[in-house]
Amino acid sequence: MKNLHSFLLLLMLLTGGLSCKKDFLDEDPQGFLSTSNAFKTINDFNASVNNLYTLVRNEFYIVNDFQPFHYLYRTDVAFEITVATPNLDAEISPVNSPFNSHWPNFYKIVSEANTIIGRLPASEVPAADKIAFEAKARFFRAFAYRSLAYLWGGVPLQLEEVTTEKTDFTRATRKEVYAQAIEDLKFAATNLPGIAVVKDGEISNLAAQHLLAEVYLADGQFDNAVTAASVVINDPNMGLMTNRFGRRSTVTPGDVYWDLFQAGNQNRKSAGNKEAIWVIQFETDVIGGGASTAGSQSGVYALERVHAPLVRDLKINNVAPFQWPVGDYTGGRGVGFLAPSLYFMNTVFESDFNNDIRNANHNFVRDFVGNNPASPFYGKVISTRNVPPGTTGTNGAVVTSNKPDRAFYPYQSKATQPFNHPAVVYVNPGSSDPVLKYQLKSSAGGTYVDQYMFRLAETYLIRAEAYLGLGNTASAAADINVVRARANATPVTPGNVNIDYILDERIRELGVEEKRMLTLCRLGKFYDRVVKCNPFYASQMKPYFNLWPIPFSEIERNRGAKLEQNPGYAQ
Repeated sequence: MKNLHSFLLLLMLLTGGLSCKKDFLDEDPQGFLSTSNAFKTINDFNASVNNLYTLVRNEFYIVNDFQPFHYLYRTDVAFEITVATPNLDAEISPVNSPFNSHWPNFYKIVSEANTIIGRLPASEVPAADKIAFEAKARFFRAFAYRSLAYLWGGVPLQLEEVTTEKTDFTRATRKEVYAQAIEDLKFAATNLPGIAVVKDGEISNLAAQHLLAEVYLADGQFDNAVTAASVVINDPNMGLMTNRFGRRSTVTPGDVYWDLFQAGNQNRKSAGNKEAIWVIQFETDVIGGGASTAGSQSGVYALERVHAPLVRDLKINNVAPFQWPVGDYTGGRGVGFLAPSLYFMNTVFESDFNNDIRNANHNFVRDFVGNNPASPFYGKVISTRNVPPGTTGTNGAVVTSNKPDRAFYPYQSKATQPFNHPAVVYVNPGSSDPVLKYQLKSSAGGTYVDQYMFRLAETYLIRAEAYLGLGNTASAAADINVVRARANATPVTPGNVNIDYILDERIRELGVEEKRMLTLCRLGKFYDRVVKCNPFYASQMKPYFNLWPIPFSEIERNRGAKLEQNPGYAQ
């Protein structure tokens, strides 16, 4: 035992001696990444550009149930049907407003873009690739600043990477922000690849020209807006889709407008869609793909969940006419948050209600078919325009015709994939039962298709707006009528073209696809259009809501200078 103790003591002394030697503790890293050695190679810059795409997708599509839809709630298009009475003073406020999260998100895009631009000169990237990376970064910087200027007006312009604490930001004017976005977009349009050669989902020269036309509009440069939009429209690689196409082109009922929104049909290379300009990519259950079936609020674009009604709660004489959730035209796993305004669901389509294919029931669902065999209405049409007596909805409320209830209102089918959800979200995909085979799991609720950020129909409407600004209503009408002709709608005459007509046409063509708040704030028409078109919010609207409030948290942390608040809001 004594020898054992002596051996252990010797071992401890040797170990202690070794541990005191400095070289024993010295690390010999095989490689590491830090601010000093990042942004050197093409792979480094590609990773950063990929992050820019992710930041855009997160901001506009996949954060949660509500943030991406701030661009639709409270507008002339839609309202939050689960709220009995809105509180716009609190909801559009410098403090604790749901809008406040968007400001830092856009500045994250600016920051990433600035880092790319600032690190390129010292990198080992070849000269030609440096220009290409700069063009991509400047496109995204312009995209972010355009959004900031539309929503907040003049904002701080930061064009270099910030590497130390900075607390002295001041606001540039809105016109100065537009000028910077235009400069960036002109560079991007000149140096980005052509639309025919980029991969699906990548930005191109025409994406830059489309956005450039829009910013020219915002800045009142109507001639330049016509020129930029015409570059896109006249490109031989572009064209409105006027014939049925894609994976479900034989499905009936259907039409070319319906085809635009079916899974797999959005992209140029994979689907031959010549209307697509910039398409945000979603890959279901792929790491980084932006769509997950793990849960209806988890990493997924929740347009189906948010926009389609909660038909589960509808009853006719105390019997549910619908099973839920079912991936048919009842709206999948919709839970009924974002309902269309009466203006959207009725007024804008009144003159062409039965002709305009965008208003056909398979595109704008008003007539539902009962799918519960236990109901007397199984297989029968139940219409939002002619609600059967004895119909009740959410919390047992009586449902009447043309009055939205959370359980029953018209919705755009582009929010869902009728009879074509991903197989993984079906409960019994092999069933022979015509209803049960489309029954959805509780984890469903996403819109599992790629999404248009820009498409050519909008470019025509942008150019029409520019022609209107020039007083050329004949050319404005001609551009609008290209879009209306595809929809089988009656042509508009030049004398009927004004900015409200163009805004109405944007509703008909784009609907819940549009980031409506950007359009209304760009034009300074947020207040006017909501007062005119959406009585749910009209009485609480204020003219100064045309610009969003700068978050108080941003003003408070900017200790080195005064960051002025927009007029009307508390400082």
